Amino acid sequence: MADASQSLLLEGLTHAAAEPGGVPLLASRGAAGLFAANAAGKRAAVRCRDDGLVQVLRTETRGKSSQEICAITEKGLALLLQEANPRQLLESFVEALDARRTQMAQLLDSARQSQDYLETLRGHAEKVLAKLHRPCESSALFAIHKNGANGKHHETATVMVADPGAAAVLDHLRRWNDAARLGDCPLPEIFRVAKEAKPGTTIGQFHDLLRRLHEERRIYLHPWTGPLYELPEPAVALLTGHEVAFYASLRNE
Repeated sequence: MADASQSLLLEGLTHAAAEPGGVPLLASRGAAGLFAANAAGKRAAVRCRDDGLVQVLRTETRGKSSQEICAITEKGLALLLQEANPRQLLESFVEALDARRTQMAQLLDSARQSQDYLETLRGHAEKVLAKLHRPCESSALFAIHKNGANGKHHETATVMVADPGAAAVLDHLRRWNDAARLGDCPLPEIFRVAKEAKPGTTIGQFHDLLRRLHEERRIYLHPWTGPLYELPEPAVALLTGHEVAFYASLRNE
């Protein structure tokens, strides 16, 4: 009887040694544990805990019950190395490593799928944003047609709904250029101009506006050349490739 109890104890300690992150002390219906939730298993669990062979890392509550998550101690590992069969112990560790390697492969595969999903979604979003940012797409167009068979002419009326933020930014840079000021206009000042023209503009929307004007070859973006720790209002700066844009200027119109 003592041999059976000792074997059960060593089996539980082997399991604990193979799972350094912790294992429930007692098995439950939904999770494996160091010991079965029967009389013999409970006795072995109490002995392990009381003798300091395992330590409780945390307690997890599931529904109305709670589980003690335990890990092997140095004392428990010393007993295991002294009493257990080294070959069986090594085989248990190899099995645990193989199981963890399989889990890691599944996680990596899931991460790749998530990355592919995000890249595809980003590509779709960029296409939608590019469509929204085209001047012809950001305008409201309507036509009034009259019957030409009755000698009446066709009329087409176009109403252009301009982006007030873009117009304000371009106008400010134009005035900056006309004033022949030294240096290029800093982005924090341009951001304040954009917010005054279009209240509620966020930094993200401001950055999208700068990218659009730059892609449309309306403005130049110039980098910050000093130490980054001296950068004023860093949240307004725009990361472009490997540079941090902090100034803008108007392209020749």
